[in-house]
Amino acid sequence: MNKIGFNVLAWTAAVSDDLFPVIDRLKTIGYDGVEFYLGAPDLSAYQRMGKYTSDAGLETTAVMTLGADENPISDSSEVRAKALDKIKWGVDRAHALNAKVICGPFHSAHTVFVNRPAEEREYALAGEVLNAAAEYAKEANIVFALEALNRFECYLCNTAEQLTKLVKAADHPNVRAMFDTHHANIEEKSYGTALETLSPVLAHVHISENDRGTPGDGQVLWDSAFSGLAKINYQGWLTIEAFSRNDPDFANAIGVWREFSDPWDIAEKGYNFIREMSLKHGLG
Repeated sequence: MNKIGFNVLAWTAAVSDDLFPVIDRLKTIGYDGVEFYLGAPDLSAYQRMGKYTSDAGLETTAVMTLGADENPISDSSEVRAKALDKIKWGVDRAHALNAKVICGPFHSAHTVFVNRPAEEREYALAGEVLNAAAEYAKEANIVFALEALNRFECYLCNTAEQLTKLVKAADHPNVRAMFDTHHANIEEKSYGTALETLSPVLAHVHISENDRGTPGDGQVLWDSAFSGLAKINYQGWLTIEAFSRNDPDFANAIGVWREFSDPWDIAEKGYNFIREMSLKHGLG
């Protein structure tokens, strides 16, 4: 069985001791791991969380994003240098969490657009920054799992084909790809085709409903997604990523204007849903 994780962004973007009761309950439900957003500045909070999750018998993964002032595809070499520094900053915090995967769209700045399609030179610029960052991450045995986002959040990588191009541009064994069912629901023609494209470099999967609520309650073609994962013999994490307005600052930053599902409804029903669909399709 693939390991099943839950991203605590359903509650908060913070990493703090306040999450300890959430961690305990996720463990009780049956989760194998917990995913955290790399945004909080206090390194000691990540260290405490890393110890707490380890003592609870849970593994961790991490997710991060970058802003306009730290954009790997900026024309400014100074901004690209800040991007490299910020990714290294994230590696330090992921290492403190004992995480071996950092996923997310940190190939470019989130929701920053230039009113044109992506250019080849931008893939090259991103690849250069990511290659250097991956050399740093290699020392901590951390793999980058880059994410394709929908067209409303990113212009560099919307599809599996573009994401594969980016991974090739980075040209480093620690730079790989992830698959998110929410974004693929918008951008891909076929889950199966997208997963076959990503198969050689796929390192992480987000299980996310079309409305960011409880997996299985919406319109995502889950049979297609799970059968596609089984066909490529995917062996990595299946991590639920869902959002709420529990953390208003984070919700406002990503355009979450209403509640989709109660976080514990997502966690409890979502876990059972992943187990059922994995069994149905022979995944894991």
